Amino acid sequence: MANPLPTDEMPQELMPYWAQLNCKFPRVAAVFPECLHRAQSVLSAQGLHDYIENARFLGKMGRGAEPLLIFLEEWPEVARVLGEAALEPTIAFVQQMTRSPNGPAIVPFLQSLPASARRLETPELYGEYLRIAEGLMTRTTGSVHGIHQTFASPGLPELFKQTPFLLAQLSLAGLRNWVDYGIAYYNDHPERQIEYFSLQSADSRAVLQRERHGTLLQDHERKLDLLLRGLWRDEAVLHPYPTVFVEAQHATQPWFDAHGIRLPDVCEDCNGVAGLNVYRAMLAHIAAHRRYSRAIIADNLSVLQRFALEVFEDSRVEYLAMREYPGLRRLFLALHPQPKEDACAGREVSAVRHRLAMLSRAILDGAHPYQNERVAEFAARFHQRMQQDDGSTQDMVELAVLFIARTAQHSDYLPDVHFEDTEVPWRDDNRHLWLFIEEEEDEDAADQEQQPPEPEEPQGLPPRHYAEWDYRHQQYRPDWVTLYEGLHPQGKASDIDKLLEKHAGLSKRLKKLLDLLKPQDKVRIRYQEEGSELDLDVALRSIVDYRSGAQPDPRINMSHRNDGRNIAVMVLLDLSASLNEKASGSQQTILELSQEAVTILAWAVQQLGDPFAIAGFHSNTRHDVRYLHIKGYSEPWDDTVKSRLAAMQASYSTRMGAAMRHAAHYLAQQQADKKLMLILTDGEPADIDSKDGRILIEDAKQAVHELDRQGIYSYCINLDAKADEYVADIFGRQYTIVDNVAQLPEKLPELFISLTK
Repeated sequence: MANPLPTDEMPQELMPYWAQLNCKFPRVAAVFPECLHRAQSVLSAQGLHDYIENARFLGKMGRGAEPLLIFLEEWPEVARVLGEAALEPTIAFVQQMTRSPNGPAIVPFLQSLPASARRLETPELYGEYLRIAEGLMTRTTGSVHGIHQTFASPGLPELFKQTPFLLAQLSLAGLRNWVDYGIAYYNDHPERQIEYFSLQSADSRAVLQRERHGTLLQDHERKLDLLLRGLWRDEAVLHPYPTVFVEAQHATQPWFDAHGIRLPDVCEDCNGVAGLNVYRAMLAHIAAHRRYSRAIIADNLSVLQRFALEVFEDSRVEYLAMREYPGLRRLFLALHPQPKEDACAGREVSAVRHRLAMLSRAILDGAHPYQNERVAEFAARFHQRMQQDDGSTQDMVELAVLFIARTAQHSDYLPDVHFEDTEVPWRDDNRHLWLFIEEEEDEDAADQEQQPPEPEEPQGLPPRHYAEWDYRHQQYRPDWVTLYEGLHPQGKASDIDKLLEKHAGLSKRLKKLLDLLKPQDKVRIRYQEEGSELDLDVALRSIVDYRSGAQPDPRINMSHRNDGRNIAVMVLLDLSASLNEKASGSQQTILELSQEAVTILAWAVQQLGDPFAIAGFHSNTRHDVRYLHIKGYSEPWDDTVKSRLAAMQASYSTRMGAAMRHAAHYLAQQQADKKLMLILTDGEPADIDSKDGRILIEDAKQAVHELDRQGIYSYCINLDAKADEYVADIFGRQYTIVDNVAQLPEKLPELFISLTK
């Protein structure tokens, strides 16, 4: 069926994609070009096709525009982090929810994807997260007589709403345990299950605290990355991998490959050493391998010989690392196990791991207690070889083969292997040491086949996602608001010149005030022992004192400083539809009066020389907040800026918090002693998708607090006669209510002058 939406507003080059989407939602048409431009800059051709096809599915599944809007806005960023292959399991999980009564959980699931992707970072972790969510859905979805699923999972939507917080607190293993506890104890109590998964019950918070053990890699990734770059001059990317996959196999070892270094997502304290220091030991070990080790062909060595070589090579690179950074020895000694020498005596077990663990400890610790002749002999051989010329991987091969030959026992090949006190917690799995000839050929071919296509150049600014404060739960809803920014359309610059002529009398009065505020070029600072030039008056007086036998004043120099203002200003204009109403007692609309006021204000700020920017905003639900640049900090007050100001139009609603956060993004970058944001609005924050009248007011209040922490002073000029009911809740005492809107062109510049004296 043909798309009934008007196509003359859609750019011609996007029409094939719009036809493929086959969407009838006007809200989607408004944001589709920006979303597609972002997707084209991130996704491959196949990825872009799959993006549109799956967006089409979401738009046709009968749940309105919300799931489709979220997916269009959020998926390119998710794909950038997790890879395009993550789309298939994501849509498969959505399809599972659509085939069950859990359809209402789709929106919170899609909304949580960006935060989940940033926290999990790898497809493996993300896949495990989906399995945890799927398990919750399957086990808590109710049915009548066990035949058909009839009742939705009470806890599933709440889990997705809390996912960003939970992933910041728990490893995936901890998250699984927390979820399992909620299922086990509240599966038959829907109301209490909701309380548990929304973190409202004391039981839920207690279990969360219990599972918060270990050190999460995500919390310290920046520190570790700087450590790797600073000490080892290694720019490898750090990737977490889920320990929940491998805990049962005792294989939580790190590793590295061509794509970066893989570290466990959570690290427990070990032998009294904090988890962060365990991560540091891992990085030191891997960085030493990357610098000093060379791969060798594995086919010529037996399994035991390879195992022995790994121990010798680990010891070699650690020896070289400790020589460069001696403090590592204390860390390695604290973490290395100390196997008992007689641990395998009289037992029918394979003791090869035990012997190699003793050897590793003996090489590291010169004061080791071991009496085993072979262990002592090969520890001495190792040190002798390292003292000659630092050794090499091939030298370690010779030692490993000889060690296995001289210590071989019939029990070495028994299936029952002694593991106790043999695992060194910071060492990697040494996969980088081995070349398997046939496999390598296959891998090279696979690598050549899987070269990713070159990304297309971005065609526009990507949408920005901002969190929004939820006062009911006292937490942020991450990536909740999507903001699109662009230049304001242009009109006639001459219209602004006419407004300045109209208010010429006001301009003359203001100029007298502005002249008082203008900075003087230079102010002398006298009586300086060191300065930029000689102060002749003081110098002559000092000479007279010297010749008369008095103590001369040594402060004969002077310097200068600029006595200037150092203020940056952001003027943020509410351009919601209510500005189209006529002002009380005036034939002009509030928009026209605001335009005049901002024109006079811009002229005044230009006279003072303060850097300033002007922007407007309006919103049409959380998915479409528009931020329109009228003047940037680097732009002069010229006809281009005036033409944008002349074309000001008002429409839609007022989602103030997101606009303030985005304006602060630009204002915070200015080098100024004082940063002032003036918000000109005619009403309280509101939007058509916000049923709770307080939620956007509380979010704007939270945005004011955020600006305060950034050193930005926010001040509101409100044109609503009823603003006393809410404006103080948002801005405290930082506001002025202009009851007579007709006086705004005069009041606004005077208010600015009073704020910046």
